[in-house]
Amino acid sequence: MAFPIDPAPVQSLLQASGHNASLDRLRALAEDSFRAIRARATVHHYLLDWCQFCSWCQEQQLRAFPASPDTVILFATDLTKNGERKVSTIQRKFSAISKIHLHVGVPSPTHAPITRQFLSGLRRELGVAVTRKRPVLVDDLKVIIGALPNTLIGTRNRCILLLGFAGAFRRSELVALNTTDFETTAEGLVVAIRRGQTDQVGEGRVIGIPYGTGITCPVRALQDWLAASGIVSGPVFRQVNRHGQILPGRLSGEAVALVVKQYVEQLGFDPHRFAGHSLRAGLAVSAAAHGKSERSIMKQTGHKISESVRRYINDGQLFRDNAVDGLGL
Repeated sequence: MAFPIDPAPVQSLLQASGHNASLDRLRALAEDSFRAIRARATVHHYLLDWCQFCSWCQEQQLRAFPASPDTVILFATDLTKNGERKVSTIQRKFSAISKIHLHVGVPSPTHAPITRQFLSGLRRELGVAVTRKRPVLVDDLKVIIGALPNTLIGTRNRCILLLGFAGAFRRSELVALNTTDFETTAEGLVVAIRRGQTDQVGEGRVIGIPYGTGITCPVRALQDWLAASGIVSGPVFRQVNRHGQILPGRLSGEAVALVVKQYVEQLGFDPHRFAGHSLRAGLAVSAAAHGKSERSIMKQTGHKISESVRRYINDGQLFRDNAVDGLGL
Protein backbone atom coordinates (compact mmCIF):
# COMPACT_ATOMS: atom_id res chain seq x y z
CA MET A 1 0.00 0.00 0.00
CA ALA A 2 1.42 3.40 -0.95
CA PHE A 3 1.26 6.50 1.20
CA PRO A 4 2.34 9.31 -1.15
CA ILE A 5 4.08 12.35 0.21
CA ASP A 6 3.67 15.67 -1.52
CA PRO A 7 7.06 16.09 -3.23
CA ALA A 8 6.98 19.85 -3.68
CA PRO A 9 7.99 21.03 -0.18
CA VAL A 10 10.54 18.26 0.25
CA GLN A 11 12.16 18.78 -3.13
CA SER A 12 12.42 22.53 -2.68
CA LEU A 13 13.88 22.04 0.77
CA LEU A 14 16.52 19.61 -0.46
CA GLN A 15 17.53 21.98 -3.23
CA ALA A 16 17.70 24.93 -0.85
CA SER A 17 19.71 23.07 1.77
CA GLY A 18 22.10 21.46 -0.70
CA HIS A 19 21.21 17.94 0.48
CA ASN A 20 22.27 15.31 -2.08
CA ALA A 21 19.72 12.57 -1.28
CA SER A 22 17.24 12.07 -4.10
CA LEU A 23 13.60 12.91 -3.57
CA ASP A 24 12.52 9.39 -4.53
CA ARG A 25 14.85 7.93 -1.91
CA LEU A 26 13.55 10.25 0.78
CA ARG A 27 9.93 9.51 -0.09
CA ALA A 28 10.61 5.76 -0.07
CA LEU A 29 12.28 6.00 3.32
CA ALA A 30 9.32 7.88 4.74
CA GLU A 31 6.83 5.40 3.33
CA ASP A 32 8.79 2.39 4.61
CA SER A 33 9.15 3.93 8.02
CA PHE A 34 5.53 4.91 8.44
CA ARG A 35 4.15 1.73 6.88
CA ALA A 36 5.60 -0.18 9.81
CA ILE A 37 2.93 1.51 11.91
CA ARG A 38 -0.07 -0.64 11.14
CA ALA A 39 -2.82 1.75 12.26
CA ARG A 40 -3.83 3.50 9.05
CA ALA A 41 -5.05 6.64 10.81
CA THR A 42 -1.67 6.99 12.53
CA VAL A 43 0.15 6.57 9.23
CA HIS A 44 -2.05 9.24 7.68
CA HIS A 45 -1.36 11.75 10.46
CA TYR A 46 2.37 11.02 10.52
CA LEU A 47 2.69 11.68 6.80
CA LEU A 48 0.78 14.94 7.11
CA ASP A 49 2.95 15.94 10.07
CA TRP A 50 6.16 15.21 8.16
CA CYS A 51 5.01 17.25 5.15
CA GLN A 52 3.94 20.11 7.43
CA PHE A 53 7.38 20.12 9.04
CA CYS A 54 9.09 20.13 5.63
CA SER A 55 6.93 23.00 4.41
CA TRP A 56 7.61 25.01 7.56
CA CYS A 57 11.36 24.45 7.22
CA GLN A 58 11.21 25.58 3.61
CA GLU A 59 9.48 28.81 4.63
CA GLN A 60 12.01 29.42 7.38
CA GLN A 61 14.97 28.36 5.21
CA LEU A 62 15.92 25.67 7.69
CA ARG A 63 17.04 22.10 7.06
CA ALA A 64 14.35 19.46 7.66
CA PHE A 65 16.56 16.44 7.08
CA PRO A 66 18.63 15.96 9.05
CA ALA A 67 17.03 18.46 11.40
CA SER A 68 18.66 20.00 14.45
CA PRO A 69 17.08 20.09 17.92
CA ASP A 70 16.81 23.88 17.60
CA THR A 71 14.77 23.49 14.41
CA VAL A 72 12.17 21.16 15.90
CA ILE A 73 11.91 23.34 19.02
CA LEU A 74 11.29 26.42 16.89
CA PHE A 75 8.74 24.43 14.85
CA ALA A 76 6.83 23.47 18.00
CA THR A 77 7.03 26.99 19.40
CA ASP A 78 5.56 28.36 16.18
CA LEU A 79 2.71 25.84 16.44
CA THR A 80 1.83 26.95 19.97
CA LYS A 81 2.06 30.60 18.94
CA ASN A 82 -0.50 29.90 16.21
CA GLY A 83 -3.03 28.24 18.48
CA GLU A 84 -1.96 24.61 18.96
CA ARG A 85 -2.63 23.88 22.63
CA LYS A 86 -2.45 20.08 22.72
CA VAL A 87 0.86 18.62 23.87
CA SER A 88 -0.22 15.26 22.43
CA THR A 89 -0.42 16.76 18.93
CA ILE A 90 3.08 18.23 19.19
CA GLN A 91 4.40 14.91 20.52
CA ARG A 92 2.87 13.13 17.52
CA LYS A 93 4.59 15.56 15.14
CA PHE A 94 7.87 14.96 16.95
CA SER A 95 7.33 11.22 16.55
CA ALA A 96 6.90 11.61 12.79
CA ILE A 97 10.13 13.59 12.55
CA SER A 98 11.92 11.07 14.73
CA LYS A 99 10.72 8.09 12.67
CA ILE A 100 12.25 9.45 9.48
CA HIS A 101 15.61 10.17 11.08
CA LEU A 102 15.96 6.89 12.94
CA HIS A 103 14.92 4.85 9.90
CA VAL A 104 18.02 5.97 8.01
CA GLY A 105 20.33 5.75 10.99
CA VAL A 106 20.44 9.48 11.71
CA PRO A 107 20.10 10.60 15.36
CA SER A 108 16.66 11.97 16.07
CA PRO A 109 16.61 15.67 16.99
CA THR A 110 13.65 14.95 19.26
CA HIS A 111 15.83 12.71 21.47
CA ALA A 112 18.30 15.45 22.33
CA PRO A 113 18.30 16.53 26.01
CA ILE A 114 17.38 20.10 25.08
CA THR A 115 14.34 18.90 23.13
CA ARG A 116 13.20 16.69 26.01
CA GLN A 117 13.58 19.62 28.39
CA PHE A 118 11.52 21.77 26.04
CA LEU A 119 8.72 19.19 25.95
CA SER A 120 8.76 18.89 29.72
CA GLY A 121 8.32 22.64 30.03
CA LEU A 122 5.57 22.60 27.41
CA ARG A 123 3.66 19.97 29.39
CA ARG A 124 3.76 22.19 32.47
CA GLU A 125 2.74 25.25 30.47
CA LEU A 126 -0.12 23.73 28.46
CA GLY A 127 -1.09 20.81 30.68
CA VAL A 128 -1.63 17.26 29.53
CA ALA A 129 -5.29 16.75 30.38
CA VAL A 130 -7.10 15.12 27.46
CA THR A 131 -10.13 16.94 26.05
CA ARG A 132 -12.63 14.12 26.28
CA LYS A 133 -15.75 13.81 24.19
CA ARG A 134 -19.06 13.55 26.01
CA PRO A 135 -20.67 10.12 26.13
CA VAL A 136 -24.05 9.33 24.61
CA LEU A 137 -25.91 7.78 27.55
CA VAL A 138 -28.80 5.31 27.45
CA ASP A 139 -31.54 7.90 28.00
CA ASP A 140 -30.05 10.12 25.26
CA LEU A 141 -29.87 7.15 22.91
CA LYS A 142 -33.51 6.22 23.52
CA VAL A 143 -34.68 9.71 22.63
CA ILE A 144 -32.55 9.75 19.47
CA ILE A 145 -33.73 6.32 18.33
CA GLY A 146 -37.36 7.23 18.94
CA ALA A 147 -37.07 10.27 16.68
CA LEU A 148 -35.35 8.57 13.73
CA PRO A 149 -37.36 8.51 10.49
CA ASN A 150 -38.50 5.19 9.06
CA THR A 151 -36.39 5.63 5.95
CA LEU A 152 -33.44 3.72 4.55
CA ILE A 153 -30.97 6.20 6.00
CA GLY A 154 -32.89 6.27 9.27
CA THR A 155 -32.75 2.47 9.45
CA ARG A 156 -29.03 2.48 8.76
CA ASN A 157 -28.31 5.18 11.33
CA ARG A 158 -30.40 3.37 13.94
CA CYS A 159 -28.20 0.34 13.39
CA ILE A 160 -25.00 2.42 13.57
CA LEU A 161 -26.01 4.04 16.85
CA LEU A 162 -27.33 0.94 18.60
CA LEU A 163 -24.65 -1.44 17.41
CA GLY A 164 -21.91 1.13 18.02
CA PHE A 165 -23.16 1.66 21.56
CA ALA A 166 -23.85 -1.96 22.53
CA GLY A 167 -20.59 -3.20 21.03
CA ALA A 168 -18.56 -0.29 22.44
CA PHE A 169 -16.88 -0.17 19.06
CA ARG A 170 -14.26 2.28 17.99
CA ARG A 171 -15.58 3.93 14.86
CA SER A 172 -12.90 2.22 12.76
CA GLU A 173 -14.00 -1.16 14.12
CA LEU A 174 -17.65 -0.40 13.45
CA VAL A 175 -17.25 0.53 9.79
CA ALA A 176 -14.86 -2.41 9.22
CA LEU A 177 -17.60 -4.94 10.01
CA ASN A 178 -18.64 -7.32 7.24
CA THR A 179 -21.69 -9.57 7.06
CA THR A 180 -19.50 -12.59 7.81
CA ASP A 181 -18.49 -11.09 11.16
CA PHE A 182 -21.92 -11.78 12.71
CA GLU A 183 -23.56 -14.91 14.04
CA THR A 184 -27.08 -14.80 15.47
CA THR A 185 -27.73 -17.04 18.46
CA ALA A 186 -30.61 -17.49 20.92
CA GLU A 187 -28.91 -15.03 23.28
CA GLY A 188 -28.06 -12.38 20.70
CA LEU A 189 -25.25 -11.50 18.28
CA VAL A 190 -21.76 -12.94 18.37
CA VAL A 191 -19.51 -10.39 16.69
CA ALA A 192 -15.98 -11.06 15.48
CA ILE A 193 -13.72 -8.01 15.53
CA ARG A 194 -10.94 -8.88 13.12
CA ARG A 195 -8.54 -6.08 14.01
CA GLY A 196 -8.60 -3.11 16.35
CA GLN A 197 -6.51 -0.13 17.33
CA THR A 198 -4.65 -2.11 19.99
CA ASP A 199 -4.55 -5.30 17.88
CA GLN A 200 -2.54 -4.36 14.82
CA VAL A 201 -1.38 -7.94 14.16
CA GLY A 202 -4.97 -9.09 13.62
CA GLU A 203 -5.31 -11.48 16.55
CA GLY A 204 -8.98 -10.55 16.77
CA ARG A 205 -11.55 -10.93 19.52
CA VAL A 206 -15.20 -11.88 19.91
CA ILE A 207 -17.92 -10.05 21.83
CA GLY A 208 -21.56 -10.75 22.56
CA ILE A 209 -24.42 -8.30 22.05
CA PRO A 210 -27.63 -9.49 23.72
CA TYR A 211 -31.15 -8.78 22.52
CA GLY A 212 -32.74 -5.57 23.72
CA THR A 213 -36.36 -4.54 23.91
CA GLY A 214 -38.45 -2.72 21.34
CA ILE A 215 -36.90 -0.26 18.92
CA THR A 216 -33.65 -0.03 20.90
CA CYS A 217 -32.68 -3.66 20.33
CA PRO A 218 -29.29 -3.65 18.54
CA VAL A 219 -29.80 -7.19 17.18
CA ARG A 220 -33.08 -6.32 15.50
CA ALA A 221 -31.62 -3.02 14.29
CA LEU A 222 -28.95 -4.95 12.38
CA GLN A 223 -31.52 -7.39 11.00
CA ASP A 224 -33.77 -4.50 9.88
CA TRP A 225 -30.88 -2.73 8.14
CA LEU A 226 -29.69 -5.81 6.28
CA ALA A 227 -33.24 -6.62 5.19
CA ALA A 228 -34.02 -3.05 4.07
CA SER A 229 -30.70 -2.60 2.27
CA GLY A 230 -30.54 -6.03 0.67
CA ILE A 231 -26.90 -6.36 1.72
CA VAL A 232 -25.92 -10.02 1.83
CA SER A 233 -22.14 -9.83 1.67
CA GLY A 234 -19.29 -7.41 2.15
CA PRO A 235 -19.35 -4.22 4.24
CA VAL A 236 -22.36 -3.82 6.51
CA PHE A 237 -22.33 -0.03 6.65
CA ARG A 238 -22.38 1.81 3.34
CA GLN A 239 -23.27 5.18 1.92
CA VAL A 240 -26.83 5.92 0.84
CA ASN A 241 -27.24 8.67 -1.75
CA ARG A 242 -30.07 11.19 -1.92
CA HIS A 243 -32.00 8.93 -4.29
CA GLY A 244 -32.09 6.15 -1.71
CA GLN A 245 -29.51 4.08 -3.56
CA ILE A 246 -26.91 2.12 -1.61
CA LEU A 247 -23.38 2.66 -2.84
CA PRO A 248 -20.82 -0.16 -2.85
CA GLY A 249 -18.13 1.63 -0.83
CA ARG A 250 -17.61 1.13 2.88
CA LEU A 251 -18.77 3.95 5.15
CA SER A 252 -15.94 6.01 6.65
CA GLY A 253 -15.20 6.47 10.32
CA GLU A 254 -15.81 10.19 9.89
CA ALA A 255 -19.36 9.41 8.75
CA VAL A 256 -20.06 7.69 12.09
CA ALA A 257 -18.96 10.84 13.91
CA LEU A 258 -21.22 12.96 11.71
CA VAL A 259 -24.21 10.72 12.47
CA VAL A 260 -23.62 11.11 16.21
CA LYS A 261 -23.14 14.88 15.95
CA GLN A 262 -26.28 15.29 13.84
CA TYR A 263 -28.58 13.65 16.35
CA VAL A 264 -27.11 15.01 19.58
CA GLU A 265 -27.51 18.49 18.12
CA GLN A 266 -31.20 17.77 17.71
CA LEU A 267 -31.29 17.06 21.45
CA GLY A 268 -29.90 20.53 22.10
CA PHE A 269 -26.32 19.46 22.86
CA ASP A 270 -23.21 21.09 21.44
CA PRO A 271 -22.18 18.73 18.61
CA HIS A 272 -18.53 19.76 18.97
CA ARG A 273 -18.43 17.99 22.31
CA PHE A 274 -19.44 14.66 20.76
CA ALA A 275 -17.83 12.28 18.27
CA GLY A 276 -17.96 8.68 17.12
CA HIS A 277 -16.17 7.80 20.37
CA SER A 278 -19.22 9.05 22.29
CA LEU A 279 -21.01 5.74 21.64
CA ARG A 280 -18.12 3.68 23.03
CA ALA A 281 -17.73 6.00 26.01
CA GLY A 282 -21.49 5.94 26.56
CA LEU A 283 -21.57 2.17 26.93
CA ALA A 284 -18.69 2.19 29.43
CA VAL A 285 -20.12 5.02 31.54
CA SER A 286 -23.67 3.60 31.46
CA ALA A 287 -22.46 0.11 32.38
CA ALA A 288 -20.47 1.49 35.31
CA ALA A 289 -23.49 3.47 36.50
CA HIS A 290 -25.48 0.22 36.54
CA GLY A 291 -22.86 -1.52 38.67
CA LYS A 292 -21.22 -3.62 35.96
CA SER A 293 -17.77 -4.89 36.87
CA GLU A 294 -14.56 -3.46 35.47
CA ARG A 295 -13.82 -6.86 33.97
CA SER A 296 -17.13 -7.05 32.08
CA ILE A 297 -16.72 -3.52 30.74
CA MET A 298 -13.17 -4.25 29.54
CA LYS A 299 -14.38 -7.45 27.90
CA GLN A 300 -16.85 -5.44 25.83
CA THR A 301 -14.65 -2.45 25.05
CA GLY A 302 -11.50 -4.47 24.40
CA HIS A 303 -9.37 -2.33 26.71
CA LYS A 304 -6.23 -4.20 27.75
CA ILE A 305 -5.14 -1.79 30.48
CA SER A 306 -7.52 -1.23 33.38
CA GLU A 307 -6.35 2.37 33.86
CA SER A 308 -7.67 3.20 30.40
CA VAL A 309 -11.22 2.16 31.22
CA ARG A 310 -11.23 3.30 34.84
CA ARG A 311 -11.93 6.91 33.96
CA TYR A 312 -15.24 5.81 32.41
CA ILE A 313 -16.06 3.82 35.51
CA ASN A 314 -15.31 6.84 37.70
CA ASP A 315 -17.61 8.99 35.54
CA GLY A 316 -20.39 6.42 35.77
CA GLN A 317 -20.10 6.09 39.54
CA LEU A 318 -19.84 9.75 40.52
CA PHE A 319 -23.12 9.60 42.43
CA ARG A 320 -22.90 6.03 43.75
CA ASP A 321 -21.82 5.96 47.38
CA ASN A 322 -21.20 9.70 47.12
CA ALA A 323 -19.71 11.33 50.22
CA VAL A 324 -22.20 14.23 50.05
CA ASP A 325 -25.30 12.08 49.59
CA GLY A 326 -27.49 11.87 52.69
CA LEU A 327 -25.84 14.72 54.58
CA GLY A 328 -29.03 16.74 54.61
CA LEU A 329 -28.02 19.52 52.25
